Amino acid sequence: MDIDSKTVDLIQQIYGCIPEPLVRGLEKLSADAASQAQNELWSERDVVLITYADQVRESGMTPLQSQRRFLLDHGLQELIRCVHLLPFCPFTSDDGFSVVDYLAVDPEVGTWQDITELGRDFDLMFDLVLNHASQKHHWFQAYLRGDAGYENFFIEQNTNADLSTVVRPRSLPLLTQFESSNGTRNVWTTFSADQVDLNYANPRVMYLMLETLVEYARRGARIIRLDAIAFLWKQIGTDCIHRPETHAAVKLMRRVLDKLVPGTLVLTETNVPHGENVSYFGCGDDEAHMVYQFSLPPLLLDAIHNTDTTVLRDWLSTIQPPSEITTFFNFTASHDGIGVRPLEGIVSQERVDKLAAIVRSHGGRVSNRRQSDGTDSPYELNITYLDAVADSSKVEPQEHSRCFLATQAIMLALPGIPAVYFHSLVGSPNDVAAVIETGQNRRINRHKYERQTLESVIAEPQGLQRRVFEGFRRLLAVRIAQPAFHPKASMQVLPLAGDGLLGFVRTTETGERLAVVANLTHSARVIPNGLVDEALAYDELALERIWSEDGIPMRPFQVRWLTAN
Repeated sequence: MDIDSKTVDLIQQIYGCIPEPLVRGLEKLSADAASQAQNELWSERDVVLITYADQVRESGMTPLQSQRRFLLDHGLQELIRCVHLLPFCPFTSDDGFSVVDYLAVDPEVGTWQDITELGRDFDLMFDLVLNHASQKHHWFQAYLRGDAGYENFFIEQNTNADLSTVVRPRSLPLLTQFESSNGTRNVWTTFSADQVDLNYANPRVMYLMLETLVEYARRGARIIRLDAIAFLWKQIGTDCIHRPETHAAVKLMRRVLDKLVPGTLVLTETNVPHGENVSYFGCGDDEAHMVYQFSLPPLLLDAIHNTDTTVLRDWLSTIQPPSEITTFFNFTASHDGIGVRPLEGIVSQERVDKLAAIVRSHGGRVSNRRQSDGTDSPYELNITYLDAVADSSKVEPQEHSRCFLATQAIMLALPGIPAVYFHSLVGSPNDVAAVIETGQNRRINRHKYERQTLESVIAEPQGLQRRVFEGFRRLLAVRIAQPAFHPKASMQVLPLAGDGLLGFVRTTETGERLAVVANLTHSARVIPNGLVDEALAYDELALERIWSEDGIPMRPFQVRWLTAN
């Protein structure tokens, strides 16, 4: 690629010099660069499905083949544009996030050809697990052997160093002791002993990850998720999170993709307080195209369980991407738990503690992280989002599905690209047995299905999973037909009372409007006239005109999408 002044400046920001091996590597990458037409970045039809490569299994097929077959058999290619395949490489732990080989497909899930076939029906999103690699990765094994060229691939640290300021995402030791050919080594392991942090102060590491990034894009990834990117750069004496070098590295990755595989979108994963999270937009044209809307999942739960939409309403009034070429990645559930750090500065610790207690009462778990003073505090709530919104042992399937689908209807209507976790789509309950069996809290919402079992539960008459699956399909079908749900469409939050009611209006660049009104309570409510334009009187979800002199009637946990149809 052309090592222009902007690229040089980014490299200089990271290293304070221009490392020759990195420059030579970038020039090598450009040798087979191909021009690619850039289409519109996104539209109202963009919906992402988050799923594991082995999410669905059946005999006679690889899991990747089986999942593709399931999606096509249920017509989901008409409703979902992009499939986010969680890490599909060979791995040793954490359900894929301890990578052994970045450029291989785990033979247990399928082949690159299977991924290519999936890419013929859907756009694709891949994970780049770039902060750390597995102990079994050949880079780390070479490091332990003392092989030339690998001595600085990982971060050794003196145990006497003051690491008290380092932000910790887990209540686990920051350093792990390994025996090498040169004796005992204490190595940086932010997330677990089997996830060894890569040393980006070594330009060779940076180049190899840039090479992987480009290869993913060339293999069909329209979106690339930068996993745990906030922790990339370590500097003793700092908090080792969101370092200037980290932001410069994201900008360099964006620059390389823009040059070599234009049209590839960069998504940063930073499960941190909102202000820190949106900092990865950079100036609006130089860093991430998208950031996760991490505050949304817990704020929706907070609104429901407190019958108070004030905090959610006020927060929605503040969210605005910095440019037309940036947007939010909206979701309520993923392979991880529901992070509570994104609530910092938005809700009180008392309300966070209340959410944690509710999750425990609904069969979930609460995971902690280590603070700088040595104490532990809640980091994430481990529970399926379905079970987070209501206790299935106390509510009927009809009420439970209505409550859950209300949260999804709000998420789908917000500015940005919506992402739906497979277990939300099919209404999976907590997998408590997996937690007990493995001792890992996150397994509670990572259940893997046999195809026959899955088909059975989503076909059960009046069953909760069938209600959720069919309800979600209906929401998606209506959603992708509404121009007002284009990521570029503006949002105006309505001044509704914060006692469980919520509303906002989406408006396209050409003036088309859609009003979203929601009742997140167990009681019927009425939205007074005068707050929503009378012209927006047709409910696209209920397929009815609703305007009356008494206001807009709202059943418990009802969401209306109102147009001038």
